[in-house]
Amino acid sequence: MIEISGLFKRFGDLVAVNDLSLRVEPGEIFGFLGPNGAGKTTTVRIISGLLKPTEGRVIVAGYDMARQPVEAKRQLGLVPDEPFVYPKLTGAEFLRFVGELYGVALESQRKRIPELLEMFELGPWGGELVESYSHGMRQKLVLAGIVLREPKVLVLDEPMVGLDPKSARMAKEIFTTLARRGTAVFMCTHVLEIAEKLCHRIGIMTSGSMIAMGSLEQLRRQASSEGSGLEELFLSLTGGQEYLSLLKHL
Repeated sequence: MIEISGLFKRFGDLVAVNDLSLRVEPGEIFGFLGPNGAGKTTTVRIISGLLKPTEGRVIVAGYDMARQPVEAKRQLGLVPDEPFVYPKLTGAEFLRFVGELYGVALESQRKRIPELLEMFELGPWGGELVESYSHGMRQKLVLAGIVLREPKVLVLDEPMVGLDPKSARMAKEIFTTLARRGTAVFMCTHVLEIAEKLCHRIGIMTSGSMIAMGSLEQLRRQASSEGSGLEELFLSLTGGQEYLSLLKHL
């Protein structure tokens, strides 16, 4: 569902993404990890069609993002860390807008929008302008729009930011349910516990380059660290253990 080939992104002399290639299959949850400045958000923006690569190709559900951007974006849902919603729409109007934009049948909209507002505990605010929503409420509204249209590809950039524990648990259930239905999920997160529990495969980037990719067991073999959890593997592969050693001398 997602195919990235020879991806580069340069900002002047800075190489933010360096020759990245990977595939995410239907029904797979792929975790995309790395320290700050590794190139994760740049990659997410390129996959989503918000940023053009310097070189390389991105194929989303069979469509080339550069040559067929409208068709590719119709197959894709994006949940960014800072949710974008139209502040002068109500919550219900925003979901109707999403439904119309992506061709959800009117009868389905009429039935599902009230259900989704209740499911995400937004029922009492469905008639209120989105500008009055908190960050967490806006994030839940974006997630409700994703569930309404069930895209073939779901790209997540720190999707749990601002969510309370109950809503975060619901979001995780949504991601796994969509994956079971065949959606390819590309998840960029700093929360290693979530990645360890949800993801079928994990890729780790540093300085724009992918340094390790595979299942948790495959990462253990690459790091020569049998039995380690994802946090230990991440620190080992990205050099974080050195910082921990320095902290012991404080």
